Amino acid sequence: MNLILDILATNLAISAAFFAALWLISIRLKDPSFIDSWWALGVIVLSWSTYAQLDAPGPHATALMFLSTAWAVRLGVYLLWRWGKHGRDRRYEKLAERARAKHGLNFAMFALLWVFAPQLLLQFFMALPAMLGQIPATQTFGALATTGLWLAIFGILYEAIADAQLAHFKSQSENSGKVMDRGLWRYSRHPNYFAEMVTWWGLWLIALDAGMGLWSIAGPILLTYLLTRVSGAPTTEPHLARTRPEYEAYKKRTSAFFPLPPKSS
Repeated sequence: MNLILDILATNLAISAAFFAALWLISIRLKDPSFIDSWWALGVIVLSWSTYAQLDAPGPHATALMFLSTAWAVRLGVYLLWRWGKHGRDRRYEKLAERARAKHGLNFAMFALLWVFAPQLLLQFFMALPAMLGQIPATQTFGALATTGLWLAIFGILYEAIADAQLAHFKSQSENSGKVMDRGLWRYSRHPNYFAEMVTWWGLWLIALDAGMGLWSIAGPILLTYLLTRVSGAPTTEPHLARTRPEYEAYKKRTSAFFPLPPKSS
């Protein structure tokens, strides 16, 4: 137990240092939007820090380290590219204005209390499977771990395809104001969020196989809740409904998360 607490404490301190540095950068830019990319990239820090603190990493540790890194690099680079291409995120602009008008917070305090500090804690808990699942020195890679491995690989690839399809759709000028209902988006309104959930439940299965399932299950539960109830669909669908007249019809015929054949109109 002391080893677990020591590793988690070290990881939290290192992550907090990165978040503090990024917070200072956001103050200079007057824009915290790039933090979305660190939601993914910061997992690399947590995963590699855990791996570096182990005397003899087992197969679960190696699998979790590589899988979480692959997920984080792919998504983090994509989100960083999206921020560079499209600029400030309207969600953070609205939050900043609300914090100023209702609570009298300047930008620095808004970014710290409403963006960086919450994301530090949320990311840390979300990444519990990638950290805790590495710690046991279990040498047998069982059926649960194998299932989790393939689920995570599927989720990473599925999310990459969904994001690539959406980016290509948006890059075509003739699609301005239209609803993306092609490719994987024909079967789910949020195939990227679905794949992200699959990835982290897969990582949790590896942690479960290593004997850390109970301690790390808060991670995928939290992520599922965030994507379905807080920062995923709830923040994107109202905007799409307002700006794309076809969205309500798309919403009626298309599953929210789990890929299913479209309903007949």
